[in-house]
Amino acid sequence: MIPPGFIQDLLSRTDIVEVVGRHVELKKAGINHKGLCPFHGEKSPSFIVSPTRQTYHCFGCGVHGNAVGFLMELSGLGFVEAVQDLAQQAGMQVPEDERSAEERERAAQQKKRQATLSDVLLKASDHYRAQLKKAPRAIDYLKRRGLTGQIAAQFALGYAPEGWRTLASAFPSYEDPLLVESGMVIVSGEEGEEQKRYDRFRDRIMFPIRNVQGETIGFGGRVLDKGEPKYLNSPETPVFSKGRELYGLYEARAGLRQRGYALVVEGYMDVVALAQSGFGNAVATLGTACTAEHVHKLFRFTESVVFSFDGDAAGRRAAGRALEAALPHATDTRSVKFLFLPAEHDPDSYVREFGPDAFERCVLEAVPLSRQLMEASAEGCDLGSVEGRARMLSNARPLWQALPQGLLKRALLSELAKLAQLGDQDLISAWQVGGPEAQQRKTQSRRPSQDDGRAHEPPPDFDDMAYGSPDAHDPSASTGGTNNDSERKAWKPKKQWVPAKDWKGKAGSWKRRGEAEDETLGTPRSAPKVQADHALRMLLLNSAWWESLSPDDQHLLHELPGLHGQLVNWLERHLLNHGAGAWSVLEIALAESGLLEQAKILIGGLHSEEEPLLDDLQNVMKKLWIDELIGETKRIAAANPQGADLERFKQLQARIQALRAALTVTPA
Repeated sequence: MIPPGFIQDLLSRTDIVEVVGRHVELKKAGINHKGLCPFHGEKSPSFIVSPTRQTYHCFGCGVHGNAVGFLMELSGLGFVEAVQDLAQQAGMQVPEDERSAEERERAAQQKKRQATLSDVLLKASDHYRAQLKKAPRAIDYLKRRGLTGQIAAQFALGYAPEGWRTLASAFPSYEDPLLVESGMVIVSGEEGEEQKRYDRFRDRIMFPIRNVQGETIGFGGRVLDKGEPKYLNSPETPVFSKGRELYGLYEARAGLRQRGYALVVEGYMDVVALAQSGFGNAVATLGTACTAEHVHKLFRFTESVVFSFDGDAAGRRAAGRALEAALPHATDTRSVKFLFLPAEHDPDSYVREFGPDAFERCVLEAVPLSRQLMEASAEGCDLGSVEGRARMLSNARPLWQALPQGLLKRALLSELAKLAQLGDQDLISAWQVGGPEAQQRKTQSRRPSQDDGRAHEPPPDFDDMAYGSPDAHDPSASTGGTNNDSERKAWKPKKQWVPAKDWKGKAGSWKRRGEAEDETLGTPRSAPKVQADHALRMLLLNSAWWESLSPDDQHLLHELPGLHGQLVNWLERHLLNHGAGAWSVLEIALAESGLLEQAKILIGGLHSEEEPLLDDLQNVMKKLWIDELIGETKRIAAANPQGADLERFKQLQARIQALRAALTVTPA
């Protein structure tokens, strides 16, 4: 584990404008720098790099972070690798972590082993590329598929000759165990004279598989003519995992930014052919079903994913697996769609026959995730019968539950209810409240308590909150209801603002033990910002401003109640020990102190296009003093002031008027 103090020091010495500027063309915009976001396609720049905060933020896709986070997101580096990269640039030595010497030694050996295997695979790739130039049959095959030499070079395509041991000419020793460990050579038979070694790939077009850093980690080989298997992949190795890697992702990074979405196809040749036709944003799974890890990796580079499948039964099954993998990552700000081509076509053949424009239209007409979920749930169900609709809901429930909380999940519940010819509340009751046992608890909770002879008001249920008490829909309720029933109908939930948290109502008072968490309540609402929030936001973004405040101003901030005062006390201690620093440094220090999440909730988003000025902070301090003085005048006025108290009251009013007059008017 790298000490947090080292990371703070590293970020304070790192110029994020220089780090980002190596990858993004930045232009000065006031005190910030602006450019096109490298994480999503855009035509007008909304990507802001702040040298004062030492952070980046995109107002288009919302991505933000510090220099370490930028390298991790853009280059796919791990945290340790990103820190080491920055430390090397800054001329700093990363301190030893807290692992034992044995653990560090094992990690170093593993890293060295992985680097060695990647070197072996790169050497094999170079060998295959050289062999392609000598193979007219393989070149003719690629030309017939519409590929040019330029696109073949971009993807480092090669050819594995027909011989059993052609790799022997590429390596000093064909007996090298690294050839077996890397998956390039197969060993069969017992040790000794009976043991035989031979190349895994023979007479195939070779597609090197590269990770996001560009290192060769494996191969996919496709037959030139008829043969089985059509595609042959490298086995699992210390550097290659089919469930985590995507073919073409390294090559597609620029295309993802330009087109704004990732196109997931099924074959390596589809990826290369689409790149030839202008779709440089295509990637493919490595002979396996799409996994949640694949989807997670894609969403590090784009907010929109389109899965393309053949229209046959196999394509529909693959779409089902992709749907399940995508659901946990389908937030309200992300887009997931499904494209089904005619059964006789794959993306490669479709583009070659109908052209890129026709394929682009297919992408635009792709099925949204919500509709795909509903169609998949209804497949094989007779929606004209109650039984069929019940079966559809049974199929849909686990898929719907896999979605993250948000508006998409709420809206989809309503659509499923309509399809099943149910009211929203009926489906909520079936999926949220639970089965007969929960209903029985609900009935018992409505019965008068026997402990003191009085009928206690039961805690309101979700359905009471959203649609009124069920009794209100019962015609007999108006004539035969009890006083308790009347009270229940008239009851309305008490709204309450909860500082430092999103407003959720008094959920704890009416959620019963054993029932599922309600996932369909309205969107969270936050308490309105107060002047203390604005003051803290500015001081955290510009900690050097603390010294510009008067002792009285500092004392006023220290006396703020609750978390506001706690953060002010923390900030002053941090400044005394470490001095002023950018937000990226304070962010790590807050996390180390366990206050980061509370600070973010309290002061909201730290990112805005306009940087605050010192005048803004001084204006906020005047408003805080006005609030403080008004509170004091109210306390004095409540005591019917006379003599000295009355004089104090007048002085306070005069000071309030002076502060109001001194407030800077913000231009419209």
